[in-house]
This record gives sequence, C-alpha cells and structure tokens, in this order.
Amino acid sequence: MSRGFDSGAAAPAENDIVLRVDSLSKSYPGVRAVQDVSFACRRGEVHALLGENGAGKSTLIKILSGAVERDTGSITLDGQPIAPASPIEAQRAGISTIFQELNIITSLSSVENIFLGREHVWFGTVDRRRMRREAQGLLDSIGAHIDLDTPVKRLSIAEQQLLEIAKALAVSAKIVIMDEPTAALSEAEVVLLFAVIRKLSASGVTVIYVSHRLEEIFQICDRATVLKDGRFIKTVNVDEVDRVGLVRLMVGRDFDAFFGAAAPASQNTVLDVSGLQAPGVSDVSFSINAGEVVGLAGLVGAGRTELAMALFGAAPRQHARFCLNGREISPNSPRDAIAAGIAFLPEDRKHQGLVLDLPMRFNMSLVVLGRLLRFGLLRLAEERRVVSNLARRLAISAPDLEVPVRRLSGGNQQKVVLAKWLASAFDLIILDEPTRGVDVGAKVEIYTLIHEIAKAGKAVLLISSELPEVIGVSHRILAMKNGRLVAEFGAGPTEEMVMEAIAG
Repeated sequence: MSRGFDSGAAAPAENDIVLRVDSLSKSYPGVRAVQDVSFACRRGEVHALLGENGAGKSTLIKILSGAVERDTGSITLDGQPIAPASPIEAQRAGISTIFQELNIITSLSSVENIFLGREHVWFGTVDRRRMRREAQGLLDSIGAHIDLDTPVKRLSIAEQQLLEIAKALAVSAKIVIMDEPTAALSEAEVVLLFAVIRKLSASGVTVIYVSHRLEEIFQICDRATVLKDGRFIKTVNVDEVDRVGLVRLMVGRDFDAFFGAAAPASQNTVLDVSGLQAPGVSDVSFSINAGEVVGLAGLVGAGRTELAMALFGAAPRQHARFCLNGREISPNSPRDAIAAGIAFLPEDRKHQGLVLDLPMRFNMSLVVLGRLLRFGLLRLAEERRVVSNLARRLAISAPDLEVPVRRLSGGNQQKVVLAKWLASAFDLIILDEPTRGVDVGAKVEIYTLIHEIAKAGKAVLLISSELPEVIGVSHRILAMKNGRLVAEFGAGPTEEMVMEAIAG
C-alpha cells in the first residue's frame, strides 16, 4: 500500500481522490453531532477515522452510508456529487458499510446473502448456478475460504464479515466502511481480516477503518483523520505520527497522563490462590496485595477468562485454596463470591454484565438491592441517591437514570458495570478486558478509576489483551500460557519481554 498525504503537506493530484467530504454538518435537537467536517480519501488507501465517543464518527458514517441525511455540506465520489438518501442508494453509488452489528441473515445461505435483493434471474427463474459461481469467485478474490454449503449460522464472526465484504464487491464498491471490525475477533481472525483488507487496497478499493484499537491503526492504515466534539482536527500520515501524537490529537491531553500514576501497594495480602485446577487452568498459584494492580497477560485461549470465572465461582474447579484477607473461602457461585467480597467485570458486558433493556438505575443498583430494602420494599429515594452519586462520580453521559442501558455508548455501558460494583463492598475486583470497545477518552477515565480503587486499599486483577495497557497500569504482571502461569514481571517490562513469555 502506498502512504497517503498529510493535511499540512502538499495535497495529492485531484484524480487520486475517490471520496471528498466538504463542510459536512448534522444537528439533532440540542446537539451538533458533526460540524463543518471536511476531508478526502485516496483511491486504494486504508483511511482510519478516529476520535472519542461523541466525536462524530458514527454520525459521519451514517451520512456516508445513506442512513442519515446531512444538514449542510457536500459529498463527492469519483468527482460526481452524491446525496444518498438510503443505504441502497449509497451502495448503488459505490459506498458499502460493514457495521459492528453485521447485516447477515443466518437463515439464508452464503450465496443468498451475497446477492440478497440483486438475484440473477433467467427467464423468470433465479439462476442459482450463476450466483453460486460468482459468489465463489468473489470469495476467492479476497482469499476467503468459506464453504458455500455451510449454513451461515455456523460461520464464525470473521467468516460472516468476509461475506459482508463479498457483498460489497458484488455491487462494485469503491468505498468500504468498516466499523470496529475486529471487536469480536481472535488474533488469528484479525490476521485474516487484515490480509483481506490489503487485497482490497491493492485492487483499488478504499477502506475507511473505524477502531478504538490504536495498535491496529499502525498495522493496517495509511492515513488517519481525527475528529473531536464533532469537528475535524487533522488528517495525518500514519507513518509520520506515533501513539503519543494520535492520543494527543484525540483527547487533547499529553500521553504521559494516559495510563496515570499508580500509588505504591502495601505488603498486606488480600488474595492468595494456591493450586487452582479448573477447566482451562492448571495448577495456578499467585497473590495480590492491598492497593496492588496485578495484570494478567496471555493470548486468546491461554486460560485468563477461565481463571477469572473460577475465582468468581462462575465455573467449576477441581482443586484450589483461596484466602481473602487471611480467611479461607470456597465460592461455588457468583453469589458466594460477592458475599465473600469479590467483584467481577466480565469480558462480555452486554450478555454477562448488564440487563440491556432495563434502566441504567436498575443496572447500577442491582448488586446492592438487598441493602436498599426496608420491610421488603425498595427505598426508591435512597436508590436514586446512590445511583446519582455514582453517575456523577464516573461522569456517565446519559439523559436520565431511566434510560435503557442498551441506548448508552460502549464506554458509558462499561462505566455502568463498574458503578454497579462500586456501590458494593468488595476487597478484590477482577477486571476482564475493562476497556474493550471503548474510546480513548473513556479508557483514560477507566484507568483513573482503577488507580482510585487500588488507592482505597482494594486488590485488582486486570486481564487485558492490550500489552501497553497491562504494562502501563499494573504494579506486577503475570504471564499465562496454555492454562499455566509461565512468568512474572515487576513494573516496567517491555512489550517484547511479555510477548516472548506468552507466545513462547
């Protein structure tokens, strides 16, 4: 892939530009979602779109994909002005969008999904043989090894994403927008997706790539456009900027303050685990002191989440000795673990941490409902006081306490899960991927909260796939591989040292 151009450098020749956005604006009642945004994409480049939640990325994507109508401004594709009023019109113009929630109908076959609404017909009959032949050709062109006879519901998320890409190519897309495409993928699936993106780029298709994972931007993107508070900040060449520079552009603060400063831990042991045997975990022993953040690093399948589930009583274990503040415990269920003083923020917040269709108020008070009862009745005023204080403390952005938590952003949903535990009394909190799917600004807030929890004398077990995060936040790091702890590091190891331990 060739690198793009910096907004401060000489612009490329006009015929290099496939998409141009000029002075685009969109407002909702009381909110200016996008304000006078202008940028351009080159043909065949991978162009990152970056910013915190609320920066305007989602609105801009919806405008380009025809899901939302702009108020002012213009969009030009291959020199021709376009104004897509629907996703179908955007696709016809040459813009296809692959949202985080995939638009795949699992009851249909792969071929039917690729040609949905564009079926080939021969003398009044669907030409399935031709569609199958063309579908196979599209999948082959991007190196996707998908058996057309496998039911779509049995395909992995990565394979379903490849189907979406094939659908885009079936309508001759010039622009493919990918919204958080790796959020639910394993490392191996990310490698496969990146290979496909490079094939698209090499064939002249422009990819607009939206992700909160900065390391991916440096792996796959040519240029990056940064938005903040609905406004254009800057377009930069990815190979001419570093993580420090991108963070500063997105959040308006220096990188030195990104992970925050951890206070020294005490020598008083809060958690002591000896000989833990559980599915996916083999003979694990470790301890965490009061005020200490211990990071747990490992590749997918290393046993990190299995370890967390066993500690929380959410998974069976064959053998273990747990001591919490010098008292031996044996949690056989989450209820037992909570009663003993253990809190757990799960990896999958939507299915394991939240009740999405119920109000934010209910989700935040769920763990302490027993404390809020009097004579079997819920003290609503006390519940609202507790929840309101937590919402202010965590700076949760929501119209009111009664909003269904499903309607909140990923970062605010994660804060609600954290608030639920902060309302309770715990000695140990297990955080499994606490910043997954949240923007850079929310990450900084979560890191600050982790340090506050540790400063209060609590023990923290931090599980994360992001090595800079584990290294930046933790006092100590445990490396896990194949269900076992294989190394321990004090403060400040390099990423290479940790990766060598977990990958071998």
